[in-house]
Amino acid sequence: MSLYTKKAPVTVTCHKRLTPYLEQEIKELGFTVEETFVTGVRLLASVNECIRLNLHLRCASQVLYSLQQFEAFNADDIYRELKSYPWETILPADGYFSITSNVQNETINNSMFANLRVKDAVIDRMREKTGKRPSTGAELSGAVVHLFWKNEHAEIFIDTSGDSLGRHGYRKIPGKAPMLEGLAAATILASRWDRRSPFINPMCGSGTVAIEAALIATNSRPGLFRDNYAFMHLLGYDEKIYLQERGLLESQIVDVPELKIIATDLSPLAVENARKNARAAGVADMITFSVCDFAATPVPAEGGGVVYMNPEYGLRLGEITELEETYGRIGDFMKQRCGGYTGYIFTGNLDLAKKIGLKAKRRIEFYNSTLDCRLLEYELYAGTRDARKLAQE
Repeated sequence: MSLYTKKAPVTVTCHKRLTPYLEQEIKELGFTVEETFVTGVRLLASVNECIRLNLHLRCASQVLYSLQQFEAFNADDIYRELKSYPWETILPADGYFSITSNVQNETINNSMFANLRVKDAVIDRMREKTGKRPSTGAELSGAVVHLFWKNEHAEIFIDTSGDSLGRHGYRKIPGKAPMLEGLAAATILASRWDRRSPFINPMCGSGTVAIEAALIATNSRPGLFRDNYAFMHLLGYDEKIYLQERGLLESQIVDVPELKIIATDLSPLAVENARKNARAAGVADMITFSVCDFAATPVPAEGGGVVYMNPEYGLRLGEITELEETYGRIGDFMKQRCGGYTGYIFTGNLDLAKKIGLKAKRRIEFYNSTLDCRLLEYELYAGTRDARKLAQE
């Protein structure tokens, strides 16, 4: 039976603390999650179903289709087991493939050595069975074989994704200290935004958060912006299945004509880059960009939406001192200008967050790369805004 139709254990990986949002996405696609863990979920699926996962998921990193589990005490065991696997039924003899791995075994102090043994096993098997030797390299542009090896437990996968799904493919100009698209999407999914009320994004940087908000609101999926996946480079790949799934993405897009997404930044260059990224994502007409100090950001009077800010965290003492004032001003802006909204601050510096002067209703844990971060939620009561209006009348 072809891998494209045979169900097997599939591990969908993600960055730490994104699992709840990844699980939610997978269930919404109609899959049953068998197991969750710190960096992903496990389910049963065929490679054809992996195509759907790859095209739809916002929070995932890789979609790994399991081929075999076995015991391996050293690298020779890895070679011996994988040399006996029928790679000639999966990989093109004249194709290109890469090896990736996650190795925690006391006999290995360099995961590249484990990768080498996997590569040797695959190539030796292919040469014996086909008389040809596929080429290999580090670039994840063809088929990808993934080894998971912890203690004596080993599992070999076909990585159906290739390059990480966490990069959604539209961002041409990343800007300074950009947030990964998958992380930005997860933080929006973690918020209470209803996808119809205003979404206000001061300090927008390269525009990732505002763009992801527009994509989520219109149900536009990451597969719209990418045309190469590792599953395309396996024997038996049927392009018609991919094109059907790709067409489904187009049909699922919804119009939200009244949606207001406002993104501002003090840097003209950042705003120009954000506009370019929004155009690449096809949502430029949904976002109102402007250059201004965050405190001058236009906030629609109807309220009910969210104000989302991702200020700098500060790495050096001088920066932190300057940012203390900025975080204080953020609190003032939210209290004075954003009544009736729900405020969100994404930060990796909880000491600075204390300067906001508001009590967080929720503190949602995330990582930004290796930085321990929080998405802080603030309920901003409308009374302040109403009182100010009355005083002006």
